[in-house]
Order: sequence, then C-alpha cells, then structure tokens
Amino acid sequence: MQEKIISIMQWFKLTDSAKKQMENLLSKNPEKYAVSLSVKGGGCAGFKYDWGFITDQKEVNQDDVVEDWGTGKFVVDDQSMLYVAGTQIDWKEEVFGSQFEITNPNATSGCGCGESFGV
Repeated sequence: MQEKIISIMQWFKLTDSAKKQMENLLSKNPEKYAVSLSVKGGGCAGFKYDWGFITDQKEVNQDDVVEDWGTGKFVVDDQSMLYVAGTQIDWKEEVFGSQFEITNPNATSGCGCGESFGV
C-alpha cells in the first residue's frame, strides 16, 4: 500500500516544540513508526484526545493525514480530522508537569484537564 503523505500544515499548526517532543518520543521508542493523535468518544465533555504510537507504516490508512518532517512523523486518522482540523498543537514544559497543549477551534466546550472537549 502506498502511503498518502499530505502536509499537515494545511490541517494543523505543529509548533517547533511539539515536533521536538515527538522526535524525542520516537527516539526513545525506536520500534515505533510515528506519534499518533485520534479522537474518541468519552471524557467529561463528550470527546477526548487519544495520544499514541503507530508501530508500522502498514497501520496508516490511505486517507489518514501524515506529517513527515524528516526527523519525525505524526499521524491523525481521517475520522478524527473531522474534529481537529485547524488545531494548533504545542508542547508545554512546566514545573509540575509537561504536556501537549491542543488549541482546537472546533471545540465549543472543554474541561479543566485539556484532554476532553465538546463540539
């Protein structure tokens, strides 16, 4: 299967710090192909972000969106794109914890943890 690669810049804004963190995660997990983001039902606001890894390129479907900047890869499945198109993803380092910060223009509500949202 030929992988469909689309520049995620038309779908997302990945900050340099987010890319660097994804590179760090992939270097610590060399058996993984890419960092992934999907949207699942659940959470206190209706939907939640689900971070993970893609183990093999064969797991990437033809309509999934793949960002490959040479030193890292990021994949969002096509169904999740309906909920996260236009999103900015950043990596925030803080004293008591660090995390990916998602600014989603499609979200009409959210929760305090930043992992759950409503549309």
